[in-house]
Amino acid sequence: MERLSSARIHLLALQFRITVAVFTLKELISVVPMELIILLIIVAVLAFWVASIYNRLVALQNRHENGFSQIEVQLKRRYDLIPNLVETAKAYMAHERETLEAVIAARNQAIAGLEAAAGNPGDANAMKELAGAEGVLANAMGRLNVVMEAYPDLKANTNMMQLTEELTTTENKVAFSRQAFNDQVTEYNTYRASFPPILFASLFGHPTDAELLEFEDSAEIQAAPKMSF
Repeated sequence: MERLSSARIHLLALQFRITVAVFTLKELISVVPMELIILLIIVAVLAFWVASIYNRLVALQNRHENGFSQIEVQLKRRYDLIPNLVETAKAYMAHERETLEAVIAARNQAIAGLEAAAGNPGDANAMKELAGAEGVLANAMGRLNVVMEAYPDLKANTNMMQLTEELTTTENKVAFSRQAFNDQVTEYNTYRASFPPILFASLFGHPTDAELLEFEDSAEIQAAPKMSF
């Protein structure tokens, strides 16, 4: 009984607060001109609309930046495998030192390009630098692939076969991750350039489109080094 009375008191208190709030709102409406109320409502709607544009831009930017992190993971895995492949090849290709050193040098250049791109995913200069470095690495790996054809014992080496398989798998993952990243960049760029977001993009810190990541020698990248038996 006592609990029931307490609950009833709380209910009555709540009803009293609602009544006071409604009365206060009515008093406010009676004092404030209707035109001002309508203006305030319009301003609130516009503010919510602009905020939604800002939030959408941020969400799309975060999405393609996270997409690049997947590319970074796979490229780092690839860069880790290449020295192992070169070390295995050294035992059979003592007279191909220049070719092997070119691969390592190109790999180190690609690492530097990746680090720059990871610091600013979507930046035009960073993406072009990475793409250029990957092109150099693809050419070096292609030359290594050609030279290796003259060493059948190397191609038959178990460790070399395993490294080649891992590289092929990693290259496929790079390709898939890069395609996903480019799709996300395209979605971001399309929204940023559409109306009305284009009116606010620069103001919200999105002055330019993000850059796609295109490898000029993507076919060679995915194929190198390919072993035939």
